[in-house]
Amino acid sequence: MKSGADASRTPGTGATTRIDLRPPPAGAAPLSSHALQLQRGFPRLKFAGSLEAEFREVHLAETLPQVRRNLWLAIAFVVAFSALTHLVLAAPVNKLLDIIRVALFTPILGIGLAVVYSPLYRRLYPLVSQIGAPLFGIGVTVLAVIAASHGVSLIATVVLVSIYIFFMLGMTFYSALASSLLVFASYFISAAAVGLPASVQVIDGGVLVFTNVIGAMVCYTLERATRTNYLEERLLIETASRDGLTGIHNRRLFDEHVDRIWPQATRDRAWLGLLLIDIDHFKAYNDYYGHQAGDECLRQVAWCLNRCSRRPLDIAARYGGEEFAIVLYDADRNHVDEAARRIQAEIESLAIVHAASPAAVKQLTVSIGAACIVPKASRTYYGFIQLADEALYDAKERGRNRVVIMDKEYEQLCTGAFRKGAPIPRECDVVSRAQ
Repeated sequence: MKSGADASRTPGTGATTRIDLRPPPAGAAPLSSHALQLQRGFPRLKFAGSLEAEFREVHLAETLPQVRRNLWLAIAFVVAFSALTHLVLAAPVNKLLDIIRVALFTPILGIGLAVVYSPLYRRLYPLVSQIGAPLFGIGVTVLAVIAASHGVSLIATVVLVSIYIFFMLGMTFYSALASSLLVFASYFISAAAVGLPASVQVIDGGVLVFTNVIGAMVCYTLERATRTNYLEERLLIETASRDGLTGIHNRRLFDEHVDRIWPQATRDRAWLGLLLIDIDHFKAYNDYYGHQAGDECLRQVAWCLNRCSRRPLDIAARYGGEEFAIVLYDADRNHVDEAARRIQAEIESLAIVHAASPAAVKQLTVSIGAACIVPKASRTYYGFIQLADEALYDAKERGRNRVVIMDKEYEQLCTGAFRKGAPIPRECDVVSRAQ
């Protein structure tokens, strides 16, 4: 796949969405794993790293209704063909076929149904389908060969089971192909065992060859399209949650993330840290160097902050203007302090000259206000954000280019009454418990 701006068509709408896969500008956050995979392509139908497991998890969830429906359909087919063979085959032959159906098909379909209606579906179904699908297909092939040895052709049932394996069971391409090839090979082994005429084997074998070739081609094409759609959908979701200038998360994602982890931290009694980072004298920088230089400055700062939030439940976001936010999960005061100092060191290492700064140091610096608390069920996260905001205000009041962390202040915080360094009225102590 070529790099650059790629166009993808949204199914059913006729609208074309352009997804920009060009390398990010200097200082911006790197392309996400979904964008990189889309850019590199996947001719072998496999994603890199953890993205493959992520896709399979989503694929299993999305195909579950289809798999459930098609397993019931398979049971209907078994019953229908059983009734048909009883009309055209002798009783002793039907007795043998019924034994095979009961001994093989019943447990396979029974286990399959139990798994797809089980909470362990995502864990068990890939293994169960990889074993059950070829065994079921081999059983159908044996029935077809036995019927053929008594003058009744049931090769159509083998064709149907091959189609089922490729398209009806939610299996990935390579799993479906391996299962279908086992069924194909079992036909010739069974045919040789009962001594089917060579002419019958040639015709039936030709039908199965074309069935597998067509099935494999279509299955490959469908899975490739499914994987492409998956990457594009995830990329569109990421685009909606990313700041257009810096490439890191935007305010909307920040709000959603805090709203999501607040009850989790409350249940787990886990520490939460919030760092609000403000670029010192950024307006003076913009006025002196111009807005393009200011944009590049924001991108480089954002990239530094993104490197400081690598854990799964940590995020860095552009909070607004020249202000950024970092949420740290399960982070006590020491961890928050260490993160803040590391951010200051990262910004310093950028060595961005700020000749217009009124400070003695003519280099870009940041002020950091941090909140560090254990959430309480009786309070909302608004006070948590306000605490970090007040800490940032305090850092700027003290001369900027410094870190202020507040934690104990949370107990006396009156949410919605921003202090700006003033003493808190005692009546707010009571109100805060209801926040």
